[in-house]
Amino acid sequence: MDSLLNRIIEKNKCLTNKGKVASYIPALERVNPNYLGACIADMNGNLYTAGDYNRKFTLQSISKTVSLMLAIMDNGTEEVFSKVGMEPTGDAFNSIIRLETISPSKPLNPMINAGAIAVDSMIKGKNSEEKFNRLLKLFRKICSNEYLNINEEVYLSEKQTGNRNRALAYFMKDVGIISGDVEDILDIYFKQCSIEVDCIDIARIGLFLANNGVILDTGERVVEEKIAKTIKTFMVTCGMYNASGEFAINVGVPAKSGVGGGIMAAVPLRMGVGVFSPALDDKGNSLAGYGVLKDLSRELDLSFF
Repeated sequence: MDSLLNRIIEKNKCLTNKGKVASYIPALERVNPNYLGACIADMNGNLYTAGDYNRKFTLQSISKTVSLMLAIMDNGTEEVFSKVGMEPTGDAFNSIIRLETISPSKPLNPMINAGAIAVDSMIKGKNSEEKFNRLLKLFRKICSNEYLNINEEVYLSEKQTGNRNRALAYFMKDVGIISGDVEDILDIYFKQCSIEVDCIDIARIGLFLANNGVILDTGERVVEEKIAKTIKTFMVTCGMYNASGEFAINVGVPAKSGVGGGIMAAVPLRMGVGVFSPALDDKGNSLAGYGVLKDLSRELDLSFF
């Protein structure tokens, strides 16, 4: 497996020159676009790594999978999906147009920005700090990493430039989708996106989902199997933004990308995969990371379609 992963990393290294780093968040614009790393965490407890697997990056939209878990645990499925839809979108992840043109005016799914902000508004706690700390604690448990924390530079950069997300949030406040202080809710969102990880961390999130909500090392069930399956279904239908259909055909496993360059994949009852390469395609997905997952899927027959 080590030799296979190294060979696939080398094959896809050339793709790092063809994408562009996220420039709308200033702190992300300064990341070296040539990084490419990967980690596989399998159901036998093995970790396989290659390339720049230990380089740190921020979760960005990969975090939406875990915040959705917590919101469902706090409120139940029916309440969460009364505020957020379950359908894919052909629009960009930060688009506002569907909120204005559909009725009721709720986000189409929890994997786009509007949906994730609405999800964060449902996390329980006496204030935004307690709500985020509960979320961070869940991340640390799933990743078996007590040292996970936010990257302050990225967090402040997102907070200072996140005007599109503010527009989405205030619109949803206006139409009654979210309640509470909008800036407090956005603070949770900006912080969760700024949690700093490496490929091992996100491979462990993938493995946790592949194992249907049970931490492999300890055998602890953290979320109900139904919740884990719900998250994986959203990853298949919505996890790669408006390239999710193409990804399902070419790779065929549940995955969630982030504009920090990470992609987290969960191969049910087989493995979790974490890849990182910050050069993105025009949909906001890691170009080389996509290539790595496509080759892994073909070599290991991972697609479940």
